[in-house]
Amino acid sequence: MHAHKQIHSHDEVAMVAPSKNRPTRDQAERAVRTLIEFVGENPDREGLQDTPRRVVKYYDELFSGYLYNPDEILSRTFEEVDGYDEIVLLRNVRFESFCEHHMLPIIGISHVGYFPSERVVGISKLARIIDVYAKRMQIQERLTAQIAQAIDNVLAPRGVAVVIESEHYCMSTRGLHKPGVNMTTTRMLGCFKDNYECRREFYQLIANKK
Repeated sequence: MHAHKQIHSHDEVAMVAPSKNRPTRDQAERAVRTLIEFVGENPDREGLQDTPRRVVKYYDELFSGYLYNPDEILSRTFEEVDGYDEIVLLRNVRFESFCEHHMLPIIGISHVGYFPSERVVGISKLARIIDVYAKRMQIQERLTAQIAQAIDNVLAPRGVAVVIESEHYCMSTRGLHKPGVNMTTTRMLGCFKDNYECRREFYQLIANKK
């Protein structure tokens, strides 16, 4: 599917087997048809006849994160770092997720950094880890923690830092109707948690607009 190629465009990563209890595509399309009827529309109207198929295909992309193992994505590391012992940072990585409470979008950016110990990983893998966890039903606090913990588990670095800033459409398009409000979450592990200077350097780097 297109979503799978999007996450893994340069190398093949084994997919996680779907649950045996997972509904069929036909069942999913019938569920979408029911929702169309629930809002008062006619699913047999010309403009809506193909909507169930389109929505289910779209869900393949939106929630493709369930199909991949983050540890496996990060497992291809490099040990030849020639003594590099400074922060590795990926800044302003845009992501799209969906809140698990209302299934409305969470759209924002993430800053991910780590302090290597012996191994580093390709920067595309860091971006893919963000996508794998974002493309699931989420709350931002868990998303932040999952990204940091996956990097810490596989790379065993001296420290990991993750900052996420995003807008939640469940707040901007319903309920309070407060558009433009951003939520920020952080997770600091290792030296970024224990060492003020290390943490300060990370925040200076993500604040640098150049």
